[in-house]
Formats: sequence, structure tokens, C-alpha cells
Amino acid sequence: MVCRVGCGACCIAPSISSPLPGMPDGKPAGVRCVNLTRDNRCQLFGKPERPAVCTSFQADREVCGQSAHEAHQLITLLERSTTP
Repeated sequence: MVCRVGCGACCIAPSISSPLPGMPDGKPAGVRCVNLTRDNRCQLFGKPERPAVCTSFQADREVCGQSAHEAHQLITLLERSTTP
């Protein structure tokens, strides 16, 4: 599956514990990454400073569903079910 342009669910719904440019303490779940543009595109895409956690994310129907809305729901559910 190819990422949906303008979805941004993986840049909003999950927490990210590693430092990100502009977010040295990582990112809490449900908070937009500061590197996400208004139209939900990654400003770091293809750049060397893009974090490994972001580069390694692979879009998949199981995680991303059939729409951006469903992706937000599924990723939020995954985040909640894996939070200690």
C-alpha cells in the first residue's frame, strides 16, 4: 500500500518517544507533529533529518484502513492497546 497523500494519521495519532526535529522530547499521542504541514504532508520526507521511526513506517491496510479517518481510528486504537 502507498501512503495516502494528505492523510497524516501516523504523524498525529501515535506517540513517538524518540526526539524529532522541533520536538526534542518526542511527541505525545494525539498531538500533531510540528513537521506536518497544514495539508498533512511531512516537511522532512526524503531528508536525512527525518527520524528512523518515521522512515521505517510502512503503510498497510491493517493499520491505515480504507480512509484517512479510519487510519486515525485504527492507529489511535493501536496506540491505546500498546500503552502500558
